[in-house]
Amino acid sequence: MKKIDLAGIFPPIVTPFKKEEVAYDYLVENINKWNNSGLKGFVVLGSNGENVFLSEAEKIEVVKTVIKNRAKDKIIIVGSGCESARETIYLTNRLAASGAQAALIVTPFYYGGKMNDEALIKYYTVVADNAEIPVLLYNVPKFTGVNINPGVLSALAKHPNIIGIKDSSGNVNQLGQYLNEVDDNFNILVGTAGSLLGALTLGCKGGILALANIVPEKCVEIQQLIQAGKLSEARALQLRMIPVNHATTTTYGISGLKYAMDLLGYKGGETRLPLLPLKQEEKEKIRNILVKANLKVVSTP
Repeated sequence: MKKIDLAGIFPPIVTPFKKEEVAYDYLVENINKWNNSGLKGFVVLGSNGENVFLSEAEKIEVVKTVIKNRAKDKIIIVGSGCESARETIYLTNRLAASGAQAALIVTPFYYGGKMNDEALIKYYTVVADNAEIPVLLYNVPKFTGVNINPGVLSALAKHPNIIGIKDSSGNVNQLGQYLNEVDDNFNILVGTAGSLLGALTLGCKGGILALANIVPEKCVEIQQLIQAGKLSEARALQLRMIPVNHATTTTYGISGLKYAMDLLGYKGGETRLPLLPLKQEEKEKIRNILVKANLKVVSTP
């Protein structure tokens, strides 16, 4: 299967809701804006897309909506990982039929105590053998409690249909170990914007970053500055974005990310229960963080 060059910045796009229903009009508006921001493409149905709250029909419709409205040069990666290999293969191929170009497969975690190296290697091998599009591994221990160690990546990177990994562990040392285990064509993408500068200077191809939902141009600029050898400028921009990233991921989560989008001219929309909306004092804190980072707040919902 053809290799895909994923060097660049991808947002794991949010799924906007209105009164518990997917707000497809908001989604289209966001895609139209992101199309012009220098992004490599879009990750649909990732963690920030509240994929675990969506029905199969909604997942397919969200992917189709993004594909219909994306600029033609944008690569579409879909989060299609389920708990069993069988369901993962089924959903991956359903989304491939809708036009997805690659699949981001999270580690199974419900039976986390049994997800040892042997189980992970077997799982991903079977999925990659049967997936109709290329596969990326998704390592996000903060959600799953399961970590893909460098030895597992080394084994799986040899599979012709496994083309990369998104690592959201925040462990830059492990990223370096990953890089030592793969060839230059393998796509190692950092999944935490707070680690972007360190990851790119080590040699990662790019990032799949929640922060890119709200300030895509800034994330792209950090990578461009590093590529141009302007490390001091990249460092200054990275430091300016760290409080914004921390507020919209670790502190306030998806509700905070969506509210920041609203403040910066995008359509975050509501979250779906059981995620709760922000309290007024939390909204004020996010707004102050954005202003302090010299970001242009265009509305105050």
